[in-house]
Amino acid sequence: MSKAKLIITAVVVEGRSQADVARSYGVSKGWVSKLVARYREQGEAAFEPQSRRPATSPTAIDAATVELIVRLRKQLSGQGLDAGPDTIAWHLRHHHGKTVSRATISRYLTRAGLVTPEPKKRPRSSYIRFQAELPNETWQADFTHYRLADGTDTEILTWLDDHSRYALHVTAWPRITGPIVRDTFRHAVAAHGVPASTLTDNGMVFTTRLAGGRGGRNAFEHELRRLHVTQKNSTPNHPTTCGKVERFQQTMKKWLAAQATQPTSVCDLQALLETFVELYNHRRPHRSLPHRATPAAVYNNRPKALPADSRDGDTHTRVRHDRVDRTGVVTLRVGGRLHHIGIGRTHARTHVILLVDDLHVRIVAATTGELLRELIIDPTRDYQPQYTKKPPNP
Repeated sequence: MSKAKLIITAVVVEGRSQADVARSYGVSKGWVSKLVARYREQGEAAFEPQSRRPATSPTAIDAATVELIVRLRKQLSGQGLDAGPDTIAWHLRHHHGKTVSRATISRYLTRAGLVTPEPKKRPRSSYIRFQAELPNETWQADFTHYRLADGTDTEILTWLDDHSRYALHVTAWPRITGPIVRDTFRHAVAAHGVPASTLTDNGMVFTTRLAGGRGGRNAFEHELRRLHVTQKNSTPNHPTTCGKVERFQQTMKKWLAAQATQPTSVCDLQALLETFVELYNHRRPHRSLPHRATPAAVYNNRPKALPADSRDGDTHTRVRHDRVDRTGVVTLRVGGRLHHIGIGRTHARTHVILLVDDLHVRIVAATTGELLRELIIDPTRDYQPQYTKKPPNP
């Protein structure tokens, strides 16, 4: 028997006062009065537990937004792209001007039957992650097998920047060889500069270090030595060392599989790869990057690392993340003194990266890589105005 039924019975059947019943059962007189009124209105139904759901939900999102969430989920999934709550939230904010929390999106996807329950996963915080501090500090490379629509086997070679996940060079070949690795590396260098180091597995097209010294260095190793690039290789039987490029390959293959027309030649495959790389680098938010920026934005908003014996004094000495305050200002400490730098109220609450080389400062938007301001700090002033007043005419 429920407590509500006991209380109602004590008042209605026994004829006890509501105050007496309230004291006996340790409840408020108001609740006893409410139960009795409900019994007189509903009869026996008053004994059943009542729903605690609020009559209204003022914070609930509108039906049009719910429909948009479902549509984005289906569109992204159909294109072979990530369609999780974080990605949908990014598209809502950047393309539709709507801000919806990850939890809310997840809840509505579950209600729509678009989420498949999975076993509890290992928490992300338990993973040990390694990431280069600067673009071009480390390039990862790997190749993967791909079968064309007519059954022909091909291989896809990828060069990926470790810091930004930027796809530097992705090409399809009937078969990957040592000279192909060297030549594609040269093309990537011509487009993006010489990296400080490379990271690959121990395949013979990348290194001969496990070949017992037979045959000397391969073509790729000679090229790295010529350019003074440090060569790094994963420990045997530890494929996760090159996990970023392997994760890129998974995303790439998922996207390829979702295309309506499957490639029948290496040329067709290469055309699809170029479309995917453009989408991946410039239009697809990346879950592993700060503020879910695109790889291109992260790759382009920091100075590039150089081979160790080629570094010069032109590199930035500090990289600092901050957020523009509501008045359009960011702060920077130089020589033990805090300086306030005007950015403009237009950029209030924008996440920014400050690239500091002595007194020279560049401030870029963390998400887009847009240069918001470039200045030389005046050490004698606290506030660094956005505009300098012109001297009066004589």
